[in-house]
Amino acid sequence: MNIVKVTGILLIIAGILGLAYGGFTYIKASHKASLGPVDLVVNDKQTVLVPTWAGVGAIVIGGLLLLYRKNSG
Repeated sequence: MNIVKVTGILLIIAGILGLAYGGFTYIKASHKASLGPVDLVVNDKQTVLVPTWAGVGAIVIGGLLLLYRKNSG
């Protein structure tokens, strides 16, 4: 399997996941303090929304990459 087909499959999977979940959340440590043996950390929850057009676009481009045929002549 060549790199174009692998990229196409990964784009299709990413597009489906983007449409199914609509985004993802991660935790970012914003403040740290050490007071002797005690460590204090403040975590901020960040959410990234994936637009519908990006999910659909990834699926379409992935499908086009799977259909892509390299000319051997």
